Parts: sequence; structure tokens; C-alpha cells
Amino acid sequence: MAAFADEICGTLARLCAYLMVLALMAICGIALWNHLPDIVIAEPSPKTWSQAERSAPAFAVSHFIFPGKTETYEIFRHPEGGRKDIFHWSGAGGALVAELEIYRPGTEIDQVGSAAGYLAARMDPAGTRELEAAGIIDSKFGAVTLFRRVGGPEAAHACLRFYRHVDEPKFRLSGWSCQGEDLPARRSAITCMLNRLILLSAGHDAKLAQLFAHAELRRSDCGSSGAPLLSADWVMGADNPRLRGAL
Repeated sequence: MAAFADEICGTLARLCAYLMVLALMAICGIALWNHLPDIVIAEPSPKTWSQAERSAPAFAVSHFIFPGKTETYEIFRHPEGGRKDIFHWSGAGGALVAELEIYRPGTEIDQVGSAAGYLAARMDPAGTRELEAAGIIDSKFGAVTLFRRVGGPEAAHACLRFYRHVDEPKFRLSGWSCQGEDLPARRSAITCMLNRLILLSAGHDAKLAQLFAHAELRRSDCGSSGAPLLSADWVMGADNPRLRGAL
């Protein structure tokens, strides 16, 4: 009987020791956990456009297009292969007078939506996005669609937006211009801008080089002074939708 009692006491003693060891380990674990630095799980960086300052220019536009204006050239790249080459021209006081974007998509999703909405947001992100068709001009890249601000007394003198998408190779020209005193002059200014756009380097894109080579065969030049020639422009405008050229 005494041996059985001794066995029970020994088992209880060992159990108490085991529980005390577990409690001590728990206390040490909690203390260490409280002293560990906070671990922040880094989320994958969003796949957005970023400026590529070291990329070489791939395009050029004659400085005679906007005489006396300051030109800036920016290049943006997308992690999935897209590239945007953007020209800006500014006048006195730094006010922008024109913009040209050349977009070559990669595998990213192009979230343009409507051409009118995209152009309105580009020119004035905080302004109205109501644009209307302002005709079609011809260029060495083919027909280019024009847009202008909807209605109002200033609509006839509004800056013009333009948009041209090429399926093969995938290539998009878009932007806006305020150059010129009236709509015919502004249409011709955009035609002149696009006709004076040249390719400096296609990289390894043979289709892009071929596109520009074929486009040069269609080019109608501006005047010798750089001023747009109205005769180089054919229009199906909102004001004259059924007419091409003067009567």
C-alpha cells in the first residue's frame, strides 16, 4: 500500500514539473514575441507606367512645326512592355500649346475606353469630358479623327484633339493642338505635325520601321516656312460633313 502511494506521489510530482516547464516555455515565448520587430508583408508593386529617363528617343518632330515654342520629350514604360513617347510644346509663360503621344502597347491592358473620353482627360483631367466629332484629316498615317469641345460660343475656336489607331503593328497616335487661328488652320497644323513625325530608331521592331517607310511615301509636306498648308488637308468636318475641299 505504501509503495502504491509513493508511486502516485512520484507521478504527481513529475506531472507538476512537466506543467511548470510548459508554463515557463510559454512565458519565455510570449516575452520573445513581444520583442520581435513588426513584420510588414510587402504587397507586390502595382504594374503602372513609370518614366524611363535613360531610354533613347525613338521619334522626332521638326522644330519648324511650332516656331518659337519650347519642346519637351518624355518616355514612359510599362512593366508588361508598353511604351509611350510624349512630346509637349509650350509657349510664353510655359502654357502648353500642343501634345503628341505615340503609344506602342505591350501585353498590358489598354484602358482607353472611348477615344473622346481619353483625349478629354489627357488635356484637362479636372475639366469637362464632353467632346464632339470635328472631322477627319488625312495624314501620312492615314485618316485621323478629330474632336473638339461640345457646344458653347467658344466651340468653334476650341483646341482640337486627334486620334489615330493602327492595328498592324499596334500603334496609336493621339494628342491635341491649339495652334492656328481657326479650325481649318488647326486641322492643317495637326496634319503638319503628324507628317513631320519621323522615326529615329525602331529597335528590333521591323513592322514599325516598315510602317514609317510606307508612310513617308504618302507624306505631303508643310510650307517652306513651316506653316501648315491648307491644301494638304482634306476634311469631312462636323461643319461640312459631306464636302471634301473647296467648291
